[in-house]
Amino acid sequence: MDNSHVALVSMMLKAESFSPFRCDRNIALGINLSSLMKVLRCAQNEDILTLKADDAPDVVNLVFESSDSDRLSEYDIKLMDIDQEHLGIPETEYAATISMPSSEFQKICRDLMALSESGMNNPLSSTIPVLTDRAVAIEATKEGVKFSCSGDIGNGAVTLRSHTNVEKPELNVDISLSEPVALTFSLKYLVNFCKASGLSSTVKLCLSNEVPLLVEYALASNSYLRFYLAPKVHNSAVLSPTLVQLSSTDVQYRLVTKSRLAENKA
Repeated sequence: MDNSHVALVSMMLKAESFSPFRCDRNIALGINLSSLMKVLRCAQNEDILTLKADDAPDVVNLVFESSDSDRLSEYDIKLMDIDQEHLGIPETEYAATISMPSSEFQKICRDLMALSESGMNNPLSSTIPVLTDRAVAIEATKEGVKFSCSGDIGNGAVTLRSHTNVEKPELNVDISLSEPVALTFSLKYLVNFCKASGLSSTVKLCLSNEVPLLVEYALASNSYLRFYLAPKVHNSAVLSPTLVQLSSTDVQYRLVTKSRLAENKA
Protein backbone atom coordinates (compact mmCIF):
# COMPACT_ATOMS: atom_id res chain seq x y z
CA MET A 1 0.00 0.00 0.00
CA ASP A 2 1.24 3.47 -0.78
CA ASN A 3 1.74 6.07 1.96
CA SER A 4 -1.48 7.92 1.09
CA HIS A 5 -3.56 4.72 1.36
CA VAL A 6 -4.92 5.32 -2.13
CA ALA A 7 -3.42 2.36 -3.99
CA LEU A 8 -2.56 -1.20 -3.11
CA VAL A 9 -0.63 -3.83 -5.06
CA SER A 10 -0.90 -7.59 -4.60
CA MET A 11 1.17 -10.16 -6.47
CA MET A 12 0.68 -13.91 -6.22
CA LEU A 13 3.24 -16.35 -7.64
CA LYS A 14 1.84 -19.84 -7.31
CA ALA A 15 4.03 -22.79 -6.28
CA GLU A 16 3.71 -24.31 -9.75
CA SER A 17 5.55 -21.27 -11.13
CA PHE A 18 8.73 -22.61 -9.52
CA SER A 19 10.67 -25.82 -10.05
CA PRO A 20 11.47 -26.92 -7.46
CA PHE A 21 9.43 -25.16 -4.76
CA ARG A 22 9.77 -25.86 -1.03
CA CYS A 23 8.28 -23.99 1.91
CA ASP A 24 8.13 -25.84 5.24
CA ARG A 25 6.08 -23.16 6.99
CA ASN A 26 4.57 -19.76 6.32
CA ILE A 27 7.12 -17.00 6.74
CA ALA A 28 7.08 -13.25 6.12
CA LEU A 29 10.19 -11.67 4.62
CA GLY A 30 10.52 -7.90 4.74
CA ILE A 31 12.54 -6.84 1.69
CA ASN A 32 13.42 -3.32 0.60
CA LEU A 33 12.20 -3.08 -3.00
CA SER A 34 14.96 -0.69 -4.04
CA SER A 35 17.59 -3.12 -2.76
CA LEU A 36 15.87 -6.03 -4.50
CA MET A 37 15.78 -4.15 -7.81
CA LYS A 38 19.51 -3.40 -7.60
CA VAL A 39 20.29 -7.07 -7.11
CA LEU A 40 17.90 -8.26 -9.84
CA ARG A 41 19.62 -5.94 -12.32
CA CYS A 42 22.75 -8.03 -11.84
CA ALA A 43 21.05 -11.01 -13.52
CA GLN A 44 21.16 -11.86 -17.21
CA ASN A 45 17.93 -12.41 -19.13
CA GLU A 46 18.35 -16.20 -19.32
CA ASP A 47 19.67 -16.75 -15.79
CA ILE A 48 17.99 -19.20 -13.44
CA LEU A 49 17.02 -17.51 -10.18
CA THR A 50 16.96 -19.33 -6.85
CA LEU A 51 15.54 -17.66 -3.72
CA LYS A 52 16.47 -19.09 -0.32
CA ALA A 53 15.83 -18.14 3.31
CA ASP A 54 16.56 -19.92 6.60
CA ASP A 55 13.97 -20.71 9.24
CA ALA A 56 14.72 -17.52 11.21
CA PRO A 57 16.43 -15.45 8.55
CA ASP A 58 18.32 -12.19 8.75
CA VAL A 59 18.90 -12.18 5.00
CA VAL A 60 17.35 -13.59 1.85
CA ASN A 61 19.72 -15.31 -0.56
CA LEU A 62 19.49 -14.87 -4.33
CA VAL A 63 21.48 -17.07 -6.68
CA PHE A 64 21.76 -16.37 -10.42
CA GLU A 65 22.93 -19.35 -12.44
CA SER A 66 23.75 -19.02 -16.10
CA SER A 67 21.96 -21.57 -18.26
CA ASP A 68 24.78 -21.83 -20.82
CA SER A 69 27.96 -21.34 -18.79
CA ASP A 70 29.52 -22.02 -15.41
CA ARG A 71 28.87 -18.53 -14.05
CA LEU A 72 27.24 -18.45 -10.61
CA SER A 73 26.35 -15.18 -8.85
CA GLU A 74 25.16 -15.09 -5.24
CA TYR A 75 23.79 -12.17 -3.25
CA ASP A 76 22.39 -11.69 0.26
CA ILE A 77 19.86 -8.93 0.98
CA LYS A 78 19.35 -7.84 4.56
CA LEU A 79 15.77 -8.21 5.72
CA MET A 80 13.68 -5.46 7.27
CA ASP A 81 11.33 -5.47 10.23
CA ILE A 82 7.99 -4.62 8.68
CA ASP A 83 4.42 -4.34 9.87
CA GLN A 84 3.11 -7.86 9.37
CA GLU A 85 -0.52 -6.81 9.69
CA HIS A 86 -2.35 -8.75 7.02
CA LEU A 87 -4.03 -6.47 4.50
CA GLY A 88 -6.96 -8.71 3.72
CA ILE A 89 -8.98 -7.68 0.70
CA PRO A 90 -12.71 -8.37 1.00
CA GLU A 91 -14.29 -10.50 -1.71
CA THR A 92 -16.32 -8.17 -3.90
CA GLU A 93 -19.05 -8.86 -6.43
CA TYR A 94 -18.21 -6.31 -9.08
CA ALA A 95 -20.94 -4.70 -11.15
CA ALA A 96 -18.75 -4.41 -14.25
CA THR A 97 -15.84 -6.50 -15.49
CA ILE A 98 -13.91 -5.48 -18.60
CA SER A 99 -11.29 -7.71 -20.23
CA MET A 100 -9.20 -6.02 -22.92
CA PRO A 101 -5.71 -6.00 -24.47
CA SER A 102 -3.23 -4.55 -22.00
CA SER A 103 -1.58 -2.53 -24.80
CA GLU A 104 -4.94 -0.87 -25.57
CA PHE A 105 -5.49 0.07 -21.93
CA GLN A 106 -1.97 1.48 -21.75
CA LYS A 107 -2.49 3.59 -24.88
CA ILE A 108 -5.80 4.97 -23.58
CA CYS A 109 -4.25 6.01 -20.26
CA ARG A 110 -1.21 7.58 -21.88
CA ASP A 111 -3.25 9.46 -24.50
CA LEU A 112 -5.65 10.87 -21.90
CA MET A 113 -2.74 11.73 -19.61
CA ALA A 114 -1.21 13.82 -22.38
CA LEU A 115 -4.52 15.62 -22.92
CA SER A 116 -5.32 16.17 -19.27
CA GLU A 117 -2.57 18.65 -18.49
CA SER A 118 -4.16 19.93 -15.28
CA GLY A 119 -7.40 18.02 -14.86
CA MET A 120 -10.48 20.18 -14.36
CA ASN A 121 -9.85 23.89 -14.23
CA ASN A 122 -11.96 27.01 -14.16
CA PRO A 123 -9.89 30.12 -14.97
CA LEU A 124 -12.90 32.45 -14.48
CA SER A 125 -13.03 32.25 -10.72
CA SER A 126 -10.35 31.57 -8.16
CA THR A 127 -13.01 30.81 -5.54
CA ILE A 128 -14.11 27.64 -7.35
CA PRO A 129 -12.03 24.63 -6.29
CA VAL A 130 -9.60 23.35 -8.90
CA LEU A 131 -8.81 19.67 -9.32
CA THR A 132 -5.10 19.75 -10.18
CA ASP A 133 -4.70 15.99 -10.11
CA ARG A 134 -5.20 14.50 -13.56
CA ALA A 135 -8.31 12.37 -13.54
CA VAL A 136 -10.12 9.95 -15.82
CA ALA A 137 -13.80 9.07 -15.64
CA ILE A 138 -14.62 5.44 -16.40
CA GLU A 139 -18.24 4.74 -17.27
CA ALA A 140 -19.49 1.22 -18.01
CA THR A 141 -22.93 0.84 -19.59
CA LYS A 142 -24.68 -1.59 -21.88
CA GLU A 143 -23.31 0.45 -24.83
CA GLY A 144 -19.70 -0.18 -23.76
CA VAL A 145 -17.01 1.32 -21.52
CA LYS A 146 -16.04 4.98 -21.86
CA PHE A 147 -12.82 6.61 -20.67
CA SER A 148 -12.95 10.40 -20.59
CA CYS A 149 -11.00 13.33 -19.19
CA SER A 150 -10.82 17.12 -19.25
CA GLY A 151 -7.78 19.33 -19.63
CA ASP A 152 -6.70 22.87 -20.34
CA ILE A 153 -6.55 22.20 -24.07
CA GLY A 154 -9.90 20.44 -24.30
CA ASN A 155 -11.75 17.22 -23.59
CA GLY A 156 -11.20 13.66 -24.75
CA ALA A 157 -12.99 10.33 -24.61
CA VAL A 158 -12.40 6.78 -25.81
CA THR A 159 -15.25 4.25 -25.97
CA LEU A 160 -14.75 0.49 -26.31
CA ARG A 161 -17.46 -2.00 -27.16
CA SER A 162 -17.42 -5.77 -26.82
CA HIS A 163 -15.97 -7.54 -29.82
CA THR A 164 -14.40 -10.91 -30.63
CA ASN A 165 -11.39 -11.54 -32.84
CA VAL A 166 -11.36 -15.21 -33.84
CA GLU A 167 -7.87 -15.14 -35.30
CA LYS A 168 -6.32 -13.13 -32.46
CA PRO A 169 -8.26 -13.81 -29.22
CA GLU A 170 -5.80 -11.69 -27.24
CA LEU A 171 -7.40 -8.67 -28.96
CA ASN A 172 -10.89 -9.47 -27.67
CA VAL A 173 -12.80 -6.94 -25.60
CA ASP A 174 -15.30 -8.55 -23.24
CA ILE A 175 -17.63 -6.51 -21.04
CA SER A 176 -19.77 -8.14 -18.35
CA LEU A 177 -22.25 -5.80 -16.69
CA SER A 178 -24.90 -6.23 -14.02
CA GLU A 179 -25.55 -2.51 -13.52
CA PRO A 180 -24.10 0.76 -14.88
CA VAL A 181 -21.00 2.07 -13.13
CA ALA A 182 -19.43 5.55 -13.32
CA LEU A 183 -16.30 6.37 -11.30
CA THR A 184 -13.38 8.78 -11.48
CA PHE A 185 -9.76 7.82 -10.82
CA SER A 186 -6.30 9.37 -10.75
CA LEU A 187 -4.62 9.02 -14.14
CA LYS A 188 -1.19 9.17 -12.55
CA TYR A 189 -1.77 5.88 -10.76
CA LEU A 190 -3.31 4.18 -13.79
CA VAL A 191 -0.36 5.15 -15.98
CA ASN A 192 1.96 3.60 -13.40
CA PHE A 193 -0.16 0.43 -13.30
CA CYS A 194 0.15 0.16 -17.09
CA LYS A 195 3.89 -0.41 -16.76
CA ALA A 196 2.94 -4.03 -16.05
CA SER A 197 1.55 -4.41 -19.58
CA GLY A 198 4.67 -6.26 -20.68
CA LEU A 199 3.84 -9.09 -18.27
CA SER A 200 0.48 -9.99 -19.82
CA SER A 201 -1.25 -9.49 -23.16
CA THR A 202 -4.59 -8.83 -21.48
CA VAL A 203 -5.82 -6.83 -18.50
CA LYS A 204 -9.03 -7.08 -16.50
CA LEU A 205 -10.77 -4.07 -14.95
CA CYS A 206 -13.37 -4.66 -12.24
CA LEU A 207 -15.60 -1.82 -11.04
CA SER A 208 -18.42 -1.22 -8.61
CA ASN A 209 -19.75 2.05 -7.29
CA GLU A 210 -17.98 3.34 -4.16
CA VAL A 211 -15.35 0.59 -4.04
CA PRO A 212 -11.78 0.60 -5.37
CA LEU A 213 -11.01 -0.33 -8.95
CA LEU A 214 -9.29 -3.67 -9.50
CA VAL A 215 -6.73 -3.87 -12.31
CA GLU A 216 -5.52 -7.43 -12.83
CA TYR A 217 -2.77 -8.81 -15.05
CA ALA A 218 -2.85 -12.60 -15.40
CA LEU A 219 0.53 -14.31 -15.18
CA ALA A 220 1.66 -17.86 -15.99
CA SER A 221 0.59 -20.81 -13.82
CA ASN A 222 -2.56 -19.03 -12.54
CA SER A 223 -0.45 -16.35 -10.89
CA TYR A 224 -1.47 -12.69 -11.02
CA LEU A 225 -0.53 -9.08 -10.40
CA ARG A 226 -3.35 -6.95 -9.00
CA PHE A 227 -3.62 -3.24 -8.40
CA TYR A 228 -6.39 -1.59 -6.35
CA LEU A 229 -7.12 2.12 -6.74
CA ALA A 230 -9.57 4.13 -4.68
CA PRO A 231 -11.99 6.33 -6.66
CA LYS A 232 -12.30 10.06 -6.31
CA VAL A 233 -15.30 11.28 -4.32
CA HIS A 234 -17.76 13.78 -5.81
CA ASN A 235 -20.37 15.07 -3.39
CA SER A 236 -22.26 18.34 -3.16
CA ALA A 237 -21.02 18.73 0.42
CA VAL A 238 -17.44 18.07 -0.63
CA LEU A 239 -16.09 20.98 -2.63
CA SER A 240 -12.67 19.43 -3.03
CA PRO A 241 -12.93 15.95 -4.55
CA THR A 242 -10.65 13.66 -2.58
CA LEU A 243 -9.61 10.06 -2.86
CA VAL A 244 -11.36 7.22 -1.17
CA GLN A 245 -8.73 5.71 1.06
CA LEU A 246 -8.00 2.07 1.60
CA SER A 247 -8.06 1.31 5.32
CA SER A 248 -5.36 -1.03 6.60
CA THR A 249 -6.70 -1.11 10.16
CA ASP A 250 -10.13 -2.65 9.80
CA VAL A 251 -9.38 -4.29 6.43
CA GLN A 252 -12.38 -2.55 4.93
CA TYR A 253 -12.71 0.28 2.46
CA ARG A 254 -13.64 3.60 3.98
CA LEU A 255 -14.38 7.04 2.62
CA VAL A 256 -12.26 9.91 3.80
CA THR A 257 -13.45 13.31 2.66
CA LYS A 258 -12.55 16.89 3.34
CA SER A 259 -14.91 19.84 3.16
CA ARG A 260 -13.51 23.26 2.41
CA LEU A 261 -16.66 24.73 3.97
CA ALA A 262 -15.73 23.10 7.26
CA GLU A 263 -12.17 24.32 6.94
CA ASN A 264 -13.33 27.90 6.30
CA LYS A 265 -15.61 27.81 9.33
CA ALA A 266 -12.77 26.54 11.48
